[in-house]
Amino acid sequence: MRKKRRRFDDEHEEHINESWLIPYADILTLLLALFIVLFASSIIDAEKFRSIMESFKSELTGTKIDHTTSLSVQLPADKKPVEENSEEARKEQAELDELLSKLEKFITENNLQAVITLQDSKRGVEIALKEVILFDQGKADLKESSYPTLDVLVNLAKTVSNPISIEGHTDNVPIKNSKFPSNWELSSARAVSVLHYFASKGISQDRMQFVGYGEFKPLYPNDTEEHKQSNRRVNIVILRVNKSS
Repeated sequence: MRKKRRRFDDEHEEHINESWLIPYADILTLLLALFIVLFASSIIDAEKFRSIMESFKSELTGTKIDHTTSLSVQLPADKKPVEENSEEARKEQAELDELLSKLEKFITENNLQAVITLQDSKRGVEIALKEVILFDQGKADLKESSYPTLDVLVNLAKTVSNPISIEGHTDNVPIKNSKFPSNWELSSARAVSVLHYFASKGISQDRMQFVGYGEFKPLYPNDTEEHKQSNRRVNIVILRVNKSS
C-alpha cells in the first residue's frame, strides 16, 4: 500500500508541476499576436487596423465587439490621407495654371506654336521644344539663337519652386560617331546642355534632373520627315509636387 501511495503522490506532483505550461503558452500566443498587430499597424490603413485591434481586445477581455465604438488611429505622416494636402495641391495648381498662362502668352506673341508645345499633365507643366529651335541636326551644342527663348523659360521657371526635369528625345535614325555612339548619348547630351544653361542663369542645381530617352518615347511614328522632326525634341517639365484628391 505504501508503494501505491508514493506512485499516486508522484503523479499528482508531476501534474501540478506541469500545470504552469498552459498559461505560459497562452501568454506567448498573446505576445505573438501583439507583435503582429504592431507590425500590421505600420503597413495597413486605419479601418483594417481598427478591426484588428477590436478583435484583439475581444480575445484579451472575452467581451463582444461593439461596432458602435471606434478606435482613433494616428497615421504616420507619410500615410495621411491625400485630403490633408488638398490645400497645398490647390495652391500649387493655381501657381502652375498661372505659369501655363504666361507660357501660352509668350508662345502666341512670338509665333512659336510650330516649335514649342505645352501640356498640363499629371506630371506637371510640360514644355516641348523641337530640335530646330535649340540644336543643329546631330549636334548637342545650343544655338545662340535659342538663348532669348531659353531666357524667357528660365525667368518663368523662377516664378515657382517646383523641381524641373529636362528630357532629351531623338527620332529613330541611327547615329554613330566618335562623340555619340547612339541616340541615347545624343539625347542625354542635349538635355545636359539645356540643364547647364538653366544653371548658368540662376536656376538652383538641386531643382533639376536630366534624362536621355533616345528614340524610345516618340510622339509619332517615325514614318515621315515631319513626324521625325516632332520626335527630335527636348522636354522641360515643371514637375508637380502635390497631387489633388
